[in-house]
Amino acid sequence: MGSFLSSLLGGGPSAADASPSSSDPSRIISFHSSARWQLHFNASKESSQLMVIDFAASWCGPCKLMEPAIHAMATKFTDVEFVKIDVDELSDVAQEFVVQAMPTFVLVKQGKEVDRVVGAKKDELEKKIEKHKPARAKK
Repeated sequence: MGSFLSSLLGGGPSAADASPSSSDPSRIISFHSSARWQLHFNASKESSQLMVIDFAASWCGPCKLMEPAIHAMATKFTDVEFVKIDVDELSDVAQEFVVQAMPTFVLVKQGKEVDRVVGAKKDELEKKIEKHKPARAKK
């Protein structure tokens, strides 16, 4: 519903919004507008899906270092949503989440922060995603 509403209002992930990766379509949604982000975030509050928000900057070395790992995690954890926010572009969103260093990864469920990782700590981030991701249904 959120993506439907978002697409109706001209938001949501589109080719212009998503950061291109190699030949694979990226599973990471980049936001370039606070209004689009707000729409998406509000819609996500009704879902129990884990959202990992990557707060980064184009000039940040450790952020660039983490990019391949984030793409790999987005491919591995298909039941988790990955979002990228450039702190220079959407500084109001970064302030809202009290981002003080980069990269900062905020793990959110139903609009509430459940965990965070500050710095290029790939293993710690992966452990926290494992901890908070939706449990697999038993067969």
